Amino acid sequence: MEPSGVTERLLNRTVLITGATGFIAKLLVEKILRLQPRVKRLYLLVRAGDQVSAEKRVESEILQLQIFESLREKHQTHFSSWFWSKVYPVAGDVSLKNLGIGNADLAKDMVEETNIIVHMAATVSFRERYDTALAINTMGVKHVIEFASRCAKVELILLASTAIVNVDKAGIMLEKPLHQRRSYDGQSDLDISEEMAFAEAKLKELICSNASEDTIRRTMKKIGTQRARKFGWANAYVFTKAMGEILACEYRSQLPVVIIRPTATISTWKEPFPGWIEGVNTIDTWVTNYGKGRMKFLVGDTATAIDIVPADIVVNAMLCIVSCHPQGSLDMIYHIGSSTRNPLKISELIHLMCRYFTKKPYINVEGDAVKVRQPNVQAAMASFYELMDIHYKVPLQDMIRHGLSTAIDHNRYYQLKREYNVTVAIAEAYWPVTLFKGRFDDSNMQKLITMMDERDRELIPCDTKFINWEKYLMETHIPGVMEYESREAARARL
Repeated sequence: MEPSGVTERLLNRTVLITGATGFIAKLLVEKILRLQPRVKRLYLLVRAGDQVSAEKRVESEILQLQIFESLREKHQTHFSSWFWSKVYPVAGDVSLKNLGIGNADLAKDMVEETNIIVHMAATVSFRERYDTALAINTMGVKHVIEFASRCAKVELILLASTAIVNVDKAGIMLEKPLHQRRSYDGQSDLDISEEMAFAEAKLKELICSNASEDTIRRTMKKIGTQRARKFGWANAYVFTKAMGEILACEYRSQLPVVIIRPTATISTWKEPFPGWIEGVNTIDTWVTNYGKGRMKFLVGDTATAIDIVPADIVVNAMLCIVSCHPQGSLDMIYHIGSSTRNPLKISELIHLMCRYFTKKPYINVEGDAVKVRQPNVQAAMASFYELMDIHYKVPLQDMIRHGLSTAIDHNRYYQLKREYNVTVAIAEAYWPVTLFKGRFDDSNMQKLITMMDERDRELIPCDTKFINWEKYLMETHIPGVMEYESREAARARL
């Protein structure tokens, strides 16, 4: 008989989570422990040289977090011992075979015990080195699936991908597996083994030519972008995640593999408390730089939806999949986002940012309130670059030509140059999303939601329809982002 709900599904189960020190993974660990204290074990795979180092990473990067406050209050002085009775750190590396687990006895125990695998390890930089992104985002999937194939009790393998593997298209993005594709020039088919060999050959060539570490890093990043665009993806991140999906699809008839594709993930909506965030990503880059007065120009279609989803909704969707995904189902892709159920237009986001920072201006290091104005939004990269020339490049050249004779001149020059660099970097990184004309279908996810009973809908709410964007952004998300930014700035000054 199948478990009747999410708590029953996790009862006495052993779960392996890769990338356990990541933003979403930490929330998943907390939610599982809070939801089902009688989960048997959580194996947390972290990159570390040995078991002691793995335990130290989990202690400092997970156990000490504020998100565990409700569990601390519940267990009081026994919290630490209870936590370690459930959580087992594992030193490993998904880019290596056997997940890089050097302890043979531990690997054997994991193979014998694991029921559910949640693979979240990834490098998420849009401009990652190609060899690094391939090793983690693509081959990491292969190594996880190979490990899972040896697990006698495995019931589900949930792979975390990203909705933007489909962002180069328009219309409705269906929850369908990716297929091999031809390059944009129509001259070649995508072959993952060939891409691995290509990256290895380029790296070897650079090393043999005695290239510096900096040259190797910059060259491999450039190659990642070139290869991605050759086959129709915007950057190395989405390209290597897409190849990971393609590899996973090859095993769908042999193993219970499913894929969740979240859209742009932002701070928590409600749990374990509103506004928790780690790092500045996606729209947060807009928020912080706009609030600080560094970003007066944006690239985007103001009429299109910017698809964002709070982190706790993503975690709940993962638990919904773990709980409700039907055995033997042909569906294996689940989108979790907002553009279909509860779209937020870019124009609305900009309006809310402007309102927020007009009422609560950012206070800079000099103690001055930064005044913001409605940003200039361009609907194409070509017109954006023209404006960059007029407002930044020409004035910067004039300043150099006239000479930087005083400290005030130097400050003005470097402030303008920094503003220019930030604005261009953000536009170039995010234009595939901000100029995207499509929306992400979530029919498969909605089917699972209807399968949940009322209790589970309260325990793991994952329908973005119920989010009040104005209230959440103005009262929770933007304040949370700016508070995080202030903490990091204060830490940097220490």
